[in-house]
Amino acid sequence: MTQSNSLRTGGQILVDQLAIQGVQHVFCVPGESYLAVLDALHDSSVQVTVCRQETGAALAAEAIARLTGRPGIAFVTRGPGATNAAHAIHIAEHDSTPLILFVGQIERSMRSRGAFQEMDFKAFFGSTAKWVCEIDDPARIPEFVSRAFHVAMQGRPGPVVIALPEDMLVETAQAADAVRVEPAPTWPGLPQMAELQKLLWAAKAPVAILGGSGWSAKAVESFVRFAERFDLPVATSFRRAMLFPNADANYAGEIGIGPNPKLKARIESADLVLLVGGRMAEMPSQSYTLFDIPLPRQTFVHVHADTAELGRVYHPTLAINATPQAFCAQLESVQPPNAVGWAGAGAASHGDYVVWTEKAPQIPGAMQFGEALTQLRERLGDDFIVTSGAGNYNTFVGRFLRIPKFGGQLATTSGSMGYGVPAAIGAKRLHPDKTVVSFAGDGCFLMNGQEFATAVQYALGIVFVVVDNGMYGTIRMHQEREYPNRPIGTALKNPDFAAYARAFGGHGETVLTTDDFMPAFERALASGKPAILHVKIDPEAITPATTLTKIREAALAQGK
Repeated sequence: MTQSNSLRTGGQILVDQLAIQGVQHVFCVPGESYLAVLDALHDSSVQVTVCRQETGAALAAEAIARLTGRPGIAFVTRGPGATNAAHAIHIAEHDSTPLILFVGQIERSMRSRGAFQEMDFKAFFGSTAKWVCEIDDPARIPEFVSRAFHVAMQGRPGPVVIALPEDMLVETAQAADAVRVEPAPTWPGLPQMAELQKLLWAAKAPVAILGGSGWSAKAVESFVRFAERFDLPVATSFRRAMLFPNADANYAGEIGIGPNPKLKARIESADLVLLVGGRMAEMPSQSYTLFDIPLPRQTFVHVHADTAELGRVYHPTLAINATPQAFCAQLESVQPPNAVGWAGAGAASHGDYVVWTEKAPQIPGAMQFGEALTQLRERLGDDFIVTSGAGNYNTFVGRFLRIPKFGGQLATTSGSMGYGVPAAIGAKRLHPDKTVVSFAGDGCFLMNGQEFATAVQYALGIVFVVVDNGMYGTIRMHQEREYPNRPIGTALKNPDFAAYARAFGGHGETVLTTDDFMPAFERALASGKPAILHVKIDPEAITPATTLTKIREAALAQGK
């Protein structure tokens, strides 16, 4: 790192600030608009991962943020580079992930002339990013980067976009370096924790729901101890299964799309709901039907880091403005009564979860995907990372895989296709020794399947499972439900994904039956290469619980 009192280019000052903030990885697609940054990275300790498209770069950075709790960093060029990366900004906003996107910008003297790839980034990103800015003076780069880290991490975490004029980056300046930023946590007050204890003592059927971001392994461990002391059933919100060990005797399952009916009924019949970190948006709330709005019929305790989320949709009986980590650190002060009025509820809820996930129901076709996943979960052990995007294949993955601990799952609540491939790349770059498995549907994979080339370039031994039913299955399911026998725009003619993998220099196999799956998975791992398992399933097998034909027949019976 250069001394702060010496002349440095804007690019050098910027890269020095990233190192000060502890950034170890940046993801990018190179562009002429930020060549000075790329040159400064050449001599930096920061590892650079070059991706094939800006969406992939920004999503890989977003995955790093989920696993570390600190902002992921991506660099893209102006215009089309920035618009491609907008995909990740929306995900980070929806999922409350700290992310900083640096965008190359036109020279300052060319503004407002419609210069090559010129954009108004404040207007474009203003509705999704927490803060959008442009740095005009290289001497102010430390100030802007420091603020960006604060904004991205504090309150409800989210994305920041910083535009970097090309000529600013090559100017030299003297600039005092910033210091490492740590987020300012919001802590619960002792009266609030005492009130929580009072409400729990008065309850007869409480349940906890964990969601959102800002968690850590230590926070999860603290909540596990709390749940065990209270014999409290604990559910995780939509695609947040990693927030509570799925094998724990108090784990009740995930409340999301197509949940266990017994879990849904347990939450509906609860007299106290403790929601920690989550917002209870459309998917976990079952299209806003699980709780009355604005006043839930249950005693509703909401813990969130952002005051703007407390009372935004649901009026809480007790609102606690605190980060999940700070709240969980205070749970030792909350003591159970001598005898809880719901003894055995934790074990009963976990029993319901085990029954729901233990054995996959029979689906049409030779590939019983749910059964294959139950075999895979036994093989993976307790130290892996699984990633996924969006699509009906996720109903199988979410139900039949079990996430053992914090950090084991990367999936979006925003329902964004194409997330799993670049997320797996980010995870493997951060944890090269961990087994990383990425799931995607045939439509989902080709949203960002070009990043398989990135996995090959950096020798990332990820297993990509592509579940192929020859269609955009979720949309087809909705079509048959609303407009039976009138599908349009959802059929797909797919390539040979195994051959695709081999063409890039990876390992590829086609899997047609359940018995073929695990041997193919073992060979993929043993290859040490990025691998694609092209798993073909019957198009009728639209979810673990039903088929397209049954959905269509039900719609026709209703006169649709």
